[in-house]
Amino acid sequence: MEKLADHLHDYIRETKLTTEEWTETIQFLTKCGQISNDVRQEFILLSDILGVSVLVDALNNPKPSNATESTVLGPFYTDDAEDVVNGESIASAGKGEICLVLATVKDTKGKPIEGAKIDVWETDGNGLYDNQYKNRDKPDMRGRLTTNKDGEFYFKCVKPVSYAVPIDGPVGKLLGKLNRQAYRPAHIHFRIWIPEGGYTDLVTAIYLQDDPYITCDAVFGVKKNLIVDIGKVEDTAIAKKYDVDEQDWLIRYDFVMTTTDETQALLSISEQN
Repeated sequence: MEKLADHLHDYIRETKLTTEEWTETIQFLTKCGQISNDVRQEFILLSDILGVSVLVDALNNPKPSNATESTVLGPFYTDDAEDVVNGESIASAGKGEICLVLATVKDTKGKPIEGAKIDVWETDGNGLYDNQYKNRDKPDMRGRLTTNKDGEFYFKCVKPVSYAVPIDGPVGKLLGKLNRQAYRPAHIHFRIWIPEGGYTDLVTAIYLQDDPYITCDAVFGVKKNLIVDIGKVEDTAIAKKYDVDEQDWLIRYDFVMTTTDETQALLSISEQN
């Protein structure tokens, strides 16, 4: 706190902050608190659009070059996702274009990890999360899966779409004043952990290569090894095996987890530097 106060005082002196500006800042933070609730966290959104969330994440979650990078959790995660059997859909009918995701979870040596738990969440085809709807009575466009003996998990979902972060609150107004666009590229969120321990939990997302906002994410969450291609299933055998249409969408991705020892070693190197 002392360091924070020192930097805050330096900022005030450097910018010659006026009483009116400081009062407006306090009012802004007050409004962030007032609009927040159990399913909407405006302060997380503020942290995200300022690039603070992704910076804190990068400092605390160093990764080997062959591991999946982490990224921001975002303000729409909930812990009430229902268990979904591999192959089932995390979205109810009519929420958007059908997309099949085929994924694996392995360690940095290429060994499949059985029994990994994966929370998945995304928007519907309109770019809204289930907890942005006032009539939400149960989780939708989200689910919890478990990897099989080959480290595989697979599910149907909605084809990801780009969407604007909430602009009806104080953070949205701030983006407007900064002349910044509010859109995030199309993506699916993942939180992966190993109940038996030994691995560092992974909070990440995969982003569609061809999205127009892939280079200007409003919350700076996109990282190179999280960008994926999307295409049509086309293959008759795959369509039959996973009970989808050949014209449905398909995404493939291999997640690579780091052990707690690997993470600690990288943190130690970072501290020395």
